[in-house]
Amino acid sequence: MDKRLLILALGMFALGTDSFVVAGVLPAISQSFNIDVGLAGQLTTAYAIAYALLSPTIAALAASVPRKKLMLSGLGVFVIANLATAVAPSFGLALLSRVFAGLGAAMYAPTATGTGAMIVQPEQRGKALTIIVAGLTAATALGSPMGTVIGGLGDWRWTMVFVSAIGLIAATGIALLLKHIPMPPKVSLRARVAPLSDKRVGLVLATTLLAMAGNFVIYTYFSVVFDRVLSSTALFGALLVLWGSGGTLTNLVLSRLLDKFGPRWVLVVMLSVLVVDMALLPWTSAQLWSSVLAIGVWGIAGWGIMGPQQYRLVGLAPTTAPVVLGLNTAATYLGVTAAGVLGAAGLHILGGHNLALFAVLLFALAAMTSELATRSIAGPDDAKTLGFSGP
Repeated sequence: MDKRLLILALGMFALGTDSFVVAGVLPAISQSFNIDVGLAGQLTTAYAIAYALLSPTIAALAASVPRKKLMLSGLGVFVIANLATAVAPSFGLALLSRVFAGLGAAMYAPTATGTGAMIVQPEQRGKALTIIVAGLTAATALGSPMGTVIGGLGDWRWTMVFVSAIGLIAATGIALLLKHIPMPPKVSLRARVAPLSDKRVGLVLATTLLAMAGNFVIYTYFSVVFDRVLSSTALFGALLVLWGSGGTLTNLVLSRLLDKFGPRWVLVVMLSVLVVDMALLPWTSAQLWSSVLAIGVWGIAGWGIMGPQQYRLVGLAPTTAPVVLGLNTAATYLGVTAAGVLGAAGLHILGGHNLALFAVLLFALAAMTSELATRSIAGPDDAKTLGFSGP
């Protein structure tokens, strides 16, 4: 396997770990700054919204900047920002540092995926993108639990140092291994957001936003939702591994499911399972055995949404696939942003043990927008792309 791709994936692993790991140390952060858990959860919100809004902007404005320089600059900002979070004396400064961490991630992520496609042969580009994006998936299964355990054994601030260390290793690898990186064609910001004028693309992106908000309204406040069974840091980490591993399992079989049943029916099943799983969570989260089952199902179905969504978008806009996939990433992190705000409100309105009822509503809305996208077809080719015609 090309070592350059592994280094790029390691950078994505650092970014993904930073996205997910705050949820694992949220109680410690709230105690450290003497604030409630809902407010502490806005650290995730600040990172996510900066990442979502700045990614397409920076990709357009920095189109003429050499790729290696832009990635190293992004990782440099990312590493320094996470170290700033680790030493922040107040919550306000910690929140500001998370915005800068999101800026660094926005500089790195689209550049790394584009670089991966440029440094390999055309017939290997699909594999290259899969390897790089796998860094994000691995972050849920490994990075976040590792950071949670580090925070539990020591202090949550060491968790942020851990994230910085991963970013620094990735930057070192890029500096040493990536020599010449071809410049991609320039795509203006207007061209990057142009697909939003297509109603079908807009509805698919709305589905991503709502579904990811449903996932992360629970994940961000995991420690509160499952506090009745979290008896140790090791168990906390193990349950996070279970959730991330569910996504890894889904990714292994998803391509066959999409080819056989089409994206529409995969989404119908996944979202229906999530609605039922979340509706039962106020009761299943009270016992360890039922929590394990609920988290496993949630991981499998929750991560089973992204593949069909990407399948639909590439089918709708094959000539601008990198652009629409970038918009899908932005929608994902806007969903994470919404989850942090909605979850904080839900903790006060419903309480932590009933927070999953918010997720039920979000997944139900995602199912509605998914069906609206399917029915907004213009012809038989669209019907096939969107999975309308069925298996």
